[in-house]
Amino acid sequence: MKTIRYTLVDGIATLTFDEPDSPVNTMCLQWQEDMDAAAAQVLQDKDAIKGILLASAKSTFFAGADLKAAMRLTPADAPRIFEEIERVKKNFRTIETLGKPVVSLLNGTALGGGWEVALVGHYRIAIDDRKTQFGLPEVTLGLLPGASGVTKMTRHLGLMGAQPYLVEGKTFGPAEAKGLGLVHELVTPGPDAAAEMRAKALAWIAANPSAQHPWEAKGYKMPGGLPSSPAVAGMLPVVPAVIKKNTRGLYPAPEAIIACMVEGLQVDLDTALRIESRYLAKLMAGPQAKAMINTFFFNLNAIKSGQSRPAGVPRFKPTKVGLLGAGMMGAGIAYSQASKGIATVLKDVSQEKADLGKSYSAKITQGRVDKGRMKPEAQQQILDLIRPTGSVADLQGCDLIIEAVFENRELKARVTQEAEPMLAAGGFFASNTSTLPITGLATASRDASKFIGIHFFSPVDKMKLVEIIKGKATDDETVARAYDYVQALGKFPIVVNDSRGFFTSRVFGTFVMEGAAMLGEGIPAAAIENAGIQCGMPVGPLAVLDETALTLSLHVMEQTRKDFEAEGKTYIATPGELVVEKMVKQHQRPGRAGGAGFYEYPSDEQAKKGAKKFLWPELKGLFEKADAPWNITDLKDRLLYRQAVETARCLSEGVLTSVHDANIGSIFGIGFPAWTGGAMQFIYGMGIDTFEARAAGLATQFGSGFALSDDVKAAIRRFQPVY
Repeated sequence: MKTIRYTLVDGIATLTFDEPDSPVNTMCLQWQEDMDAAAAQVLQDKDAIKGILLASAKSTFFAGADLKAAMRLTPADAPRIFEEIERVKKNFRTIETLGKPVVSLLNGTALGGGWEVALVGHYRIAIDDRKTQFGLPEVTLGLLPGASGVTKMTRHLGLMGAQPYLVEGKTFGPAEAKGLGLVHELVTPGPDAAAEMRAKALAWIAANPSAQHPWEAKGYKMPGGLPSSPAVAGMLPVVPAVIKKNTRGLYPAPEAIIACMVEGLQVDLDTALRIESRYLAKLMAGPQAKAMINTFFFNLNAIKSGQSRPAGVPRFKPTKVGLLGAGMMGAGIAYSQASKGIATVLKDVSQEKADLGKSYSAKITQGRVDKGRMKPEAQQQILDLIRPTGSVADLQGCDLIIEAVFENRELKARVTQEAEPMLAAGGFFASNTSTLPITGLATASRDASKFIGIHFFSPVDKMKLVEIIKGKATDDETVARAYDYVQALGKFPIVVNDSRGFFTSRVFGTFVMEGAAMLGEGIPAAAIENAGIQCGMPVGPLAVLDETALTLSLHVMEQTRKDFEAEGKTYIATPGELVVEKMVKQHQRPGRAGGAGFYEYPSDEQAKKGAKKFLWPELKGLFEKADAPWNITDLKDRLLYRQAVETARCLSEGVLTSVHDANIGSIFGIGFPAWTGGAMQFIYGMGIDTFEARAAGLATQFGSGFALSDDVKAAIRRFQPVY
């Protein structure tokens, strides 16, 4: 065996997982073969064995499946996948039904297949480390826990009790696991923890020579009741409807998991395990799993490991960061920094406005204190780290200063020149602009090489993405420091080159303006909004335009027009921009903040009584045309393809330099549907030729926004990932 070390000493068989040349243990093909040998060995040694220990030689217990192999699967592989899953489970069953006590020694994290390995043990002992995570998050990758995870967790916790951990993929630490009865003993971290775990395991084995899983013991009763029990049966019809409402039918994994849970409880264990294998084989061979594994595992890990970070630059740890502007963005950034232990100077034009910005952090933390999720002392620590001020002198000694003022070049230039002298030696300056080119803003800086864009998304405390924009003069050290700063906030940095709108704002603009253009063509507003929801966007394009403010879109258009004129060019507004301009200028509907946009909004009093927003009835008379040709497939494709085409253009032009930045940025920044794996994975998952053919058809029908140049086509192929 190459990935498992087997020893038998004094009646104790120990299987130590230790995959060579890998920082973690995985269910690779070699491990599957070694498990065949390990199962055969324990069968052979059955009479000499008093108990079995499952252990790890890595710093974690077990990482799970070999996902790189999953990326090479096709629907034709489903039968083979089924056989491989059944093979793994056969070996699990051999070990756990040997008639000998089995103990899992959990020295670290066990997620996905790793937790399923842990569940082979009749008894589980874990080191009580806060960094350790257990659970079955397969649903987040478009899969289900098919190495007995669904079957065992349902029998451990019951149908309703297991749902958060299976259908939602909720993870948990050692202490919570003990509370759930999934871990039986905890050991204090330290140099003697491994020895203590083993000692506890040997004591338990000696006291329980005939151990077995609870469901194999006589008199076992399902926690919460079987599907046939009245209490459960009454709730079951509602569950699929709730899942469908949340997934919109675009994510097959949650539906498969709940079906597997219910079906598995109506048959014997071996049949339940076989049902589970069939569901997993189908999901693994399907397109959604491949798309989600690519992005939420490989692409996300690429960002976490710093693949877009310039190499050779020492790590930067921010200690004091200044913020210019205590409005919604500045206040949100201040909270994000302080909650990670970074001293923050929050400056505005007056002490009063700066104090108001700090109150945002007080409001967020108070809500958590009231719910018992935060101690008052922890709240005070966060608030103490935020220093509101109306004086620029208080910025003295900041490692980094970020301006988060209104999108106006002159204002940004003024605050930059005012604050930069306050930077500590070697410090750098950033703009939180969402649209204005960084190279142009850097002309106001005393050192353009130390000037960069750091674009946060609203609301900052909830949005995980931050877009780092490299100006033409920005040096690698500044890019690397910005990357480290974003990671210090616990957020995902993507790195892009300078361009109007950069990547996220540029692509986001195509989504909302395509929706507005549809309205201008006479298509019913409700159909447009439903198309956005049905294809998997968080909300429809008209609703998004209202939230971000139609006046802001108009301001960006007018600023762009001025910039074109300054360059001796003529700017031609898009059909969508003309619709927005008409809404603002002719009908005085600025967006949600102004109380009216594409939607009508209830008053605060009405909202308290349950009133909701609704589409402005006048849209029908102003825009709709009874003879406007449309179908829902075209509407959905226009919204998705327009964004994907623009993303590919960003790659072609060098605004984007990696597929992982494109996919993560599109999902976490602008809400591109997660089921696609992101804007570029949407192309690759569909097949490049198929995508190009459909884009060409859309270009013929709906304009050049969908056209793919030869350079863009070449870029799509050049960046295609290979697994």
